[in-house]
Amino acid sequence: MSLEIGRLSYPLGAEITGVDISKPLDEQIRRRIHAAFLEHSVLLFRGQSLTREQHIEFGRQFGEVDSQDEVPKYKHPDYPQILVHKSNPNGQPADKYPGKIWHSDHCYRLIPAMATLLRGIDVPRVGGDTMFANMYLAYEALSEGMKKLLEGLHGVHYGGKARVDTSTPERAAQTSQIAPPVAQPLVRVHPETGRKTLFVGEKCKEIEGLNSDESLLLLRYLCQLAARPQFVYRHRWQNNDLLMWDNRCTNHIALNDYDPTQIRHMEKTTLRGTPSGYVFEGSRQYEGPRL
Repeated sequence: MSLEIGRLSYPLGAEITGVDISKPLDEQIRRRIHAAFLEHSVLLFRGQSLTREQHIEFGRQFGEVDSQDEVPKYKHPDYPQILVHKSNPNGQPADKYPGKIWHSDHCYRLIPAMATLLRGIDVPRVGGDTMFANMYLAYEALSEGMKKLLEGLHGVHYGGKARVDTSTPERAAQTSQIAPPVAQPLVRVHPETGRKTLFVGEKCKEIEGLNSDESLLLLRYLCQLAARPQFVYRHRWQNNDLLMWDNRCTNHIALNDYDPTQIRHMEKTTLRGTPSGYVFEGSRQYEGPRL
């Protein structure tokens, strides 16, 4: 059986069949998968019963696997490159799960993630989907005037070890010390395709050089634009699915729309990207969460 590539939706996503990713890839096959990754941004490999070692080694064929030092809470004790996201089988509060907002992985780092590889180990019977947004298409939908306005502007992303906590002025200051915010260009050029893409999500809390009201309105517009249905693919998980996506031109969100008494067990690795942005040292009056 030869490798085949089938589109999952119009805006983004393709399923790869006819390849066993538990084994090292032939170079020609690896190049075809990489080309499909750049073209479709999200790749699905179904029915891949991988060990954790095989999960890591598959990713390593496409880039440097991240050590995940900045997120110790979710690291697997024996496989530090793997983050384990497993729901509480006794139920969990609706707001206490990772990935609940539109974002790009590691957007708050000076080296954002290039790719993410997420494996479905045990998924609910229904729900628990992941949605993806094509940030190329979101950028291309902007007017020429808006594109010109965004050029040179930087959005300030918060996260890191402590995650962003702006519940009080003191917590906001502490977060900035432990994991300083990083300013990223609102428009990035993809280092491999050369296409321009929006680089903004709900971890971006302000725009450097704009006041709070201006930042709020512009960020809200850009995030809502990117999440329009015509730019989105919704993935319905099956056990032994592996998804690989390009964080440089997509956003994603995990949906908590499943029975909380059921387990949702996912395991993730990320591949390091290229340097981007700079530590934001500006100051602003604390005003609480904006989005």
